[in-house]
Amino acid sequence: MSSGPYMVLVVLGVLGTGLTAGVFVAFSSFVMRGLAALPPAQGVAAMQAINSSATTVAFMALFLGTAVLSAVIAVVTFVLWPGGTAPELLLGSVLYLAGAFGVTVVANVPRNEALAGLEPGSPEAVAYWPSYVREWTVWNHARVIASGGATACYLAALV
Repeated sequence: MSSGPYMVLVVLGVLGTGLTAGVFVAFSSFVMRGLAALPPAQGVAAMQAINSSATTVAFMALFLGTAVLSAVIAVVTFVLWPGGTAPELLLGSVLYLAGAFGVTVVANVPRNEALAGLEPGSPEAVAYWPSYVREWTVWNHARVIASGGATACYLAALV
């Protein structure tokens, strides 16, 4: 890989995808388990609070900024085609865009929106909570694998 602005993009890609993977790992490894251990009404209320506070400028800049950066890396890679590192860069971009960003949009956010519309102690919320935790966590595991894989691909392109 050449040095200069392109290398800076890839290093930023490593940082963005790696930090995002870390957030997702935290949820998969202990946050969701902790919430699932609560009584359903408390788990629902806690997850609703987490979801409403997750849209901070810092997290959205990281999450959305990394999606934009991954798209830029893919486009620049197609234009420059940097020798032997192009496959790693393209795969890293696809993994993040489809597996982290895309899964969030089509799987996790709709579940969050459904949960947001429920009153924590209602029978509907109590009934929905076990499937929400199970399904949301499965899709979050996919985001862990995708964002971690994107990080590994971008790192491989740097060496």
